[in-house]
Amino acid sequence: MCKHSRVGWVVAAILLLAACSPRDTETSRAVPVPNIDAEALEAADAANWLTYGRTYDEQRFSPLDVINTDNVKDLGLAWFADLDTARGQEATPLVIDGRIYVTTAWSKVKAYDGATGELLWQFDPEVPGKTAAKACCDVVNRGLAAWGTRLYLGTLDGRLIAIDRETGEPVWSNVTVDQSKGYTITGAPRVIDGRVIIGNGGAEFGVRGYVSAYDAEDGRMLWRFYTVPDAPGRNEAAYLRAAESTWTGEWWRLGGGGTVWDAMAYDPELDLLYIGVGNGSPWSQTYRSPDGGDNLYLASIVALRPATGEYVWHYQTTPGDVWDYTAAQHIMLADLVIDGETRKVLMQAPKNGFFYVLDRATGDLISANNFVPVSWATGIDMESGRPVEVPEARWDKTGVPTLVTPGPGGAHNWQPMAFDPDSGLVFIPVLLTAFPYILDANWESKSQGFNTGADFAAGAMPANPQIRSEIMAATTGALVAWDPVDQQERWRAAFKGPWNGGVLATGGGLVFQGHAPEAFAAYDAKTGVELWSTNAQTGVIAAPMTYFIDGEQYVAVLAGWGGIYPLATGVLAEVAGPVRNVSRLLVFKLGGGAELPPPQPEVIAPLNPPPVTGSEEQLAEGARHYGRFCGVCHGDAAYGGSLLPDLRRSSMLGVADAWRSITLEGPLEDRGMVGFAETLTADQVESIRLYVIKRANEDKALEDEE
Repeated sequence: MCKHSRVGWVVAAILLLAACSPRDTETSRAVPVPNIDAEALEAADAANWLTYGRTYDEQRFSPLDVINTDNVKDLGLAWFADLDTARGQEATPLVIDGRIYVTTAWSKVKAYDGATGELLWQFDPEVPGKTAAKACCDVVNRGLAAWGTRLYLGTLDGRLIAIDRETGEPVWSNVTVDQSKGYTITGAPRVIDGRVIIGNGGAEFGVRGYVSAYDAEDGRMLWRFYTVPDAPGRNEAAYLRAAESTWTGEWWRLGGGGTVWDAMAYDPELDLLYIGVGNGSPWSQTYRSPDGGDNLYLASIVALRPATGEYVWHYQTTPGDVWDYTAAQHIMLADLVIDGETRKVLMQAPKNGFFYVLDRATGDLISANNFVPVSWATGIDMESGRPVEVPEARWDKTGVPTLVTPGPGGAHNWQPMAFDPDSGLVFIPVLLTAFPYILDANWESKSQGFNTGADFAAGAMPANPQIRSEIMAATTGALVAWDPVDQQERWRAAFKGPWNGGVLATGGGLVFQGHAPEAFAAYDAKTGVELWSTNAQTGVIAAPMTYFIDGEQYVAVLAGWGGIYPLATGVLAEVAGPVRNVSRLLVFKLGGGAELPPPQPEVIAPLNPPPVTGSEEQLAEGARHYGRFCGVCHGDAAYGGSLLPDLRRSSMLGVADAWRSITLEGPLEDRGMVGFAETLTADQVESIRLYVIKRANEDKALEDEE
């Protein structure tokens, strides 16, 4: 039965044609939606995909059922488009009036005919290459927003740009961040009643988080909501004054963190915008807030009035976070029957490993349970809503290396979940990881590199085959079907490797997801049985979506391995491959007969480093500087991934002058390799080179033993 309210006759017609019975429109193209407004976004017809999560509630469920459990075996490639950005691809496309709009790495935008794949236009905001040094987790972008006849894009360098949907021409552009600081934008905007809502990232780089609203017509800023208080006496808003007592020390000098870099959802009936807030800057409270405290509003879900940015309520998932347990992960809204009563709920599975169900009107906790093994807490106290912490897990207070589960990558990261109202299940892309947290006793805030207060060098992967093998075996991923009412797992599909993609659920009883190493697959939503799979020739970490044109249902997904794992944890990426990056838009339909070209063989330069010459002191110093300033791009312990140069194999290793010039002066900054002259000395750069030489020799010795 079709359900619609508060919609005009045009949107009602869309619902009747598309949402109720897509099979009846076999001779029709998608009903045009020339002007995206509140009615169109709230109606959310099935033919189109008008906002990041398809609907304001972010359920990522499509009622389309032309492709279903009976015929998904006949799914084939309809068309594909190669992209010009061989980096991580994380975006969910929009589809409007038969056109598909995608963002790619480096914040580029492309428009295609959704049925044929014809490229209609493309837009390059020309993000400066040096911006890559501010991105914690690759130069990615997760998507667009639509309103009126325009699209809205957040760029890596912090701009919000309005684009004409028909031509791809920019209409207006507004810088939303202080570009002299470590801010970036990777998340998709949302639009509510003509207000474009955008957050930002950069908590690892010493910034103060906020979310802002801009007028969709002319780009004027309408309001800004900060997530971390300024210095005492500078906070005018009551919610920030209330937060002051939860901080100690001089947090404002370090930025504080709390960036709103991904999750948002909106309830039109309650008129509440929900945002997910990130981690502290630095991670360690020893430096950020020396006497402890909850540090509001870090790692929190916050409800706001979208018209004004007024604070309504908050729920903090990880008070006083020190583990990088952001609450910026996917937020979704649903109506669930709990104890015989229909409840309007908000659901989130943040990094910390617990699945939360909240009353979305009040923020009250309804239930919580861990969906993965966790070692930092034993559960959630239902009276206070607070975690029951394991004191020894607070690594920055113990002063000793502490292995904690999950690690900073989280039990669930940015990859979107999906909710199937038919089965009542939430499908979570789960990560099973641990991490050795170690305090950097000599940490000082720097203008470049990670400002976490953690010693990444001390916790680096050792050149020990047995230890590496054990860590790899324990670092895996899974697609988990979770019952949010009973708070328990119903089924699980386990994968080799730590990373798996975002999720789509459909009315055909299917769940679509990419997973390691190079698969894109469909599962039975009720049983978890894999019903179809294809080789994508690369990793698929983005979330799929689906749309309807001329009687055909299509499923589309961006393919392209990237993000933090292949960059910062190259050795772990080998669990899944190593996986190549072949950035493409893949579009499938029943009976599709297109074929991908044969994959190109990878040519990897052999390890052939110069001999180790550094002193123990130089090598130890080099390890510390490498871990803080280099590892996020070039791999933990200099074990490079598949996207950026593997420094162990660099021809510059044996040329000290060239190494120093590149690292200090930045001649390659257009490619993302900025100069570090304001942060590192020539001697420190040399110590990094000597350390990489040592690491290259260690790994060459391991290869020679095989």
